[in-house]
Amino acid sequence: MHIESKQPHIGTTIFTVMSKLAADHGALNLSQGFPNFDGSPKLIELVSYYLQKGMNQYAPLSGVQALREIIAQKTADIYGVNYHPDSEITVVSGATEALYAAITAIVHQGDEVILLEPNYDSYEPAIRLNGGVPVYVTLVPENNYQIDWQIVKSKVTEKTKLIMLNTPHNPTGTVLKQQDLTALAEIVKDTNIFIISDEVYEHIIFDGKEHWSPIRNTILQERTFVCGSFGKTFHVTGWKVGYCLAPKALTEEFRKVHQWLTFSTVTPIQYALADFLKEPDNYLSIPAFYQQKRDKFISCISNARFSFTPAQGSFFQCVNYSAITDENDLALAQRLTKEIGVASIPVSVFYHQKNDFKILRFCFAKDDQTLEKAGERLSKL
Repeated sequence: MHIESKQPHIGTTIFTVMSKLAADHGALNLSQGFPNFDGSPKLIELVSYYLQKGMNQYAPLSGVQALREIIAQKTADIYGVNYHPDSEITVVSGATEALYAAITAIVHQGDEVILLEPNYDSYEPAIRLNGGVPVYVTLVPENNYQIDWQIVKSKVTEKTKLIMLNTPHNPTGTVLKQQDLTALAEIVKDTNIFIISDEVYEHIIFDGKEHWSPIRNTILQERTFVCGSFGKTFHVTGWKVGYCLAPKALTEEFRKVHQWLTFSTVTPIQYALADFLKEPDNYLSIPAFYQQKRDKFISCISNARFSFTPAQGSFFQCVNYSAITDENDLALAQRLTKEIGVASIPVSVFYHQKNDFKILRFCFAKDDQTLEKAGERLSKL
């Protein structure tokens, strides 16, 4: 039978491609964004406890009450912003689900969605599947991917429904500043434009910088869906547990979609996370932990012929390799995986026109031995 694809131009994600290539060639996998070390033994013990206690049936659609309450408390404590745990917080099966549900809730046929590229690869397919039209603002490495808000403003039309944000940013490792929120608020005030903010690396931010979520600006907060992830924060990406914060009216529409995607998320893990989050140091210690990883990786590649600006946040360090070769980034990423045994992600895949700025993205959420081995191999280029 003939199947007319809804996504004829979409193939296997680059993360799957590069991870398979790494496995096939026995390479160090610094491509896909997952740690090669486990989460806290205490957190794992808590999951086991709730498994044995029998918390193994469906959780409520909105998530376990105790988890929603501690998310609300954490958000208020850190950012001074209050969300009602019953009507404004939803636990989901990973941030990718949250992103898809939020896009689906508000994007209608013909609506325009502004994407700041390079951007995570799930955004555009979700927009197109819902009949939306991506509108691109291209960020470049020459000015460290800073956003020109005048260009963003110039892209706004009467059809603009949504602007997608991501901070700390994947793949570039940059973070938004307070002045970015002020500039964005000036653009969207007195409009019906929504914001979806991908904040899965919320606690992975370095050098004393603050996390400037749009919820910290009152104009933006009333129109923003925040999509978060416990998997990134607690080194347990395989659990696929995330959440969405949004004002009540937005949450109502979000949950109408969520109920038909997954309905609920794995129950014993929710109870375990609720207990684990009661100790703030379990997440407040994360920035220092990953800054040590970033600094370790930078030190390990100090003799390589890369140029780079240290990542401000996220799992990732981007490097420019133009002093080494003129190869396009995809070809080089594949060759390095096969020949020296280090897998990375070519940043061109995050641009809709596959812009090649000679940049590779390496994940440093790895144990020190892996980072040292990778640095040794890369320094021979």
